[in-house]
Amino acid sequence: MGRSRTYEWQDPAVTAAAVGRGTGLEFLRDIAAGRLPGPPVGATVDFTLDEVEHGRAVFSLLPGEEHYNPIGSVHGGIFATLLDSAAGCAVQSTLPRGTGYTSLDLTVKFLRPVTVETGRVRAVGRVVSSGRRTALAEAQLFDTADRLLAHATSSCLLFSVPAA
Repeated sequence: MGRSRTYEWQDPAVTAAAVGRGTGLEFLRDIAAGRLPGPPVGATVDFTLDEVEHGRAVFSLLPGEEHYNPIGSVHGGIFATLLDSAAGCAVQSTLPRGTGYTSLDLTVKFLRPVTVETGRVRAVGRVVSSGRRTALAEAQLFDTADRLLAHATSSCLLFSVPAA
């Protein structure tokens, strides 16, 4: 009665080496278009970058049993991963050439349970405020009926990326 799942990913060093070579928006668009490999975590959790524009990023996931916690719903860490990705990439989409970011914190509020029956969910991230050294972003997780499932805020540290 066991279940299994097989997935593969590409060398993450290829994508990491591209950070800062162009703008953050160009970088994310290259990932979305398949010109750069997606991050291995996307394959592990099975989520995708669906939309990206300046200051906004959208990821989606079709919940499966492999995302469940012991009580029969999607684990909060899956929510947090989607929300962190959406908020962080919203920030990244605003960065100029030669600049990178990292998350300083993530605060998540879980509002509704998610199960396989919920259907596809999407995390919509947007930049709230950005300065020279830090940025604040938020992300919201929605179901197909646009009900809010979770909300997050994230502070990000901005830094120069050394030229390759």
